[in-house]
Amino acid sequence: MTRKNRKVTIPVSIGYGMTDIMGGGAFTVIGAWLLFYYTTFVGLSPIQAASIVAIARIVDAIVSLFMGSFTDHFYKNFLGKKFGRRRFFLLIGAPLMLVYILLWLNGMNFWFYLAVYLAFEIIAAMVLIPWETLPSEMTKDFNDRTKLSTCRMFLSASGTFLATFIPGVLIGWLGEKNADAYLINGVVFAVLFMVCVFISWKVSWEREITPEMMQEMEKKRQTGNAAQTLTGVIKLFKDYASTLKIRAFRKHLAIYLFSFTAKDIYNTVFVFFCVYCLHVSSSLAGTLLSMSIVGLPVTLAAGFAIIKYGPSRLYIFAYSMMLLCLGGFFLVYQFPPENKVVLLVILAGFYQVGRCVLEFTPWNVFPFIPDIDEMVTRQRREGLFAAVMTFSRKTTVAIATFAVGLLLQSGGFVKGSLQQPQEAITTIVMLLFIGTAGLLLVAMWQALTFHLNKRTHRIFVDELDRLKANGNKQSVTPEARKVVEDLTGYRYDTLWTDSTVDGEVISTAGLSKSYMPK
Repeated sequence: MTRKNRKVTIPVSIGYGMTDIMGGGAFTVIGAWLLFYYTTFVGLSPIQAASIVAIARIVDAIVSLFMGSFTDHFYKNFLGKKFGRRRFFLLIGAPLMLVYILLWLNGMNFWFYLAVYLAFEIIAAMVLIPWETLPSEMTKDFNDRTKLSTCRMFLSASGTFLATFIPGVLIGWLGEKNADAYLINGVVFAVLFMVCVFISWKVSWEREITPEMMQEMEKKRQTGNAAQTLTGVIKLFKDYASTLKIRAFRKHLAIYLFSFTAKDIYNTVFVFFCVYCLHVSSSLAGTLLSMSIVGLPVTLAAGFAIIKYGPSRLYIFAYSMMLLCLGGFFLVYQFPPENKVVLLVILAGFYQVGRCVLEFTPWNVFPFIPDIDEMVTRQRREGLFAAVMTFSRKTTVAIATFAVGLLLQSGGFVKGSLQQPQEAITTIVMLLFIGTAGLLLVAMWQALTFHLNKRTHRIFVDELDRLKANGNKQSVTPEARKVVEDLTGYRYDTLWTDSTVDGEVISTAGLSKSYMPK
């Protein structure tokens, strides 16, 4: 369970990354097909279908906030000691993946679909939040973490491909108007997700329990009153807010949210765009989305590129590629060529290259954020950062999905009809091109000033380790000072200073008004 004497090998990295077949696959299917399925087969209106996703993800986002802190402290009880504070949730989450099947039952009402989707979102968060912290738990080495993240994203790309390829095949096989294709797809993926999460539990491990954690476990548990409970909740939300004081995390979060929301809008609207604007079949739309198969070799190449060139250049490459392809899709729509299908396949393939790099990069960056936070807080808060990212992501995708449904309905979209009014077609086109491109441009703007990479991380960690070994702060090199200040957003002189409150040494980050960002 601990990482002592264990190495991050390729098989271990593959086993760890298996869970992202669920993370990448489940929500790709949902993003690409759920609204189309609910409005075409189930008979829900666009705003009802979008509300299911939006409501469930908002509720789940709130649950996710507590999940991060909960796993940070789960080592204090019997189950956490026996199975691991993070890995325990993978073990119990594996069989619960079968709930995914219920999303694709036909003939149920709005409340059934809402309840099932809410349950699946919570189960997925219960698995993904602790799982996302494991690279920081398993190793401190940049290359080992990159190995874990690269295998993860390779498998995520595999999940994304399967999530777009298999539905297209089933729809082509069973027929455009057969809802059973979606149910069969749900069964196949639910079983696959269950197996993948179990494998990740089996091969992973966690950081050793520190003496400080042992002391906390040995303290007698005291029953707090309502006021103490409220104080604890307020402190928890202050902790979440404190993550945004870290400059590198603020930029990382902005890049992540804007770029992934752009990708979500594209995925949600693309099938509508193909069927109603380009007048091609939904199975062809699935084939175009399944061009994500190019992500398999691209992910491997990105693993080397992020070490050599750093995240910022990968972001700019990804966004530029996607923007160019969006322009190409728009030209095909405006000036339909004779070889339309061939052009669509080529554009979809290049778009998926950019999308793959977009998805690959943030989760390669994330394991290094807690190292920067440790310089400020002198704590390891991986779960807290994972929860903030999950909360923010689910909130923004909920808002974006609801906005898409609202705009489709207000744009005159007719549920269950293969012929849509011109106003609805124009709305679909505007959502795909203006919505996606606008968010990508904002993400690119943030990426241009993002400076966390292998070199700066090494300088940062070396300085952190030096201070942990009681190094003299006055001996800091100019380069280390500059890197620390740039990544944390704080003046170097205000970092790594202590105050004592109630007999405990804590970081002055939570006390001193002079401890201000640069």
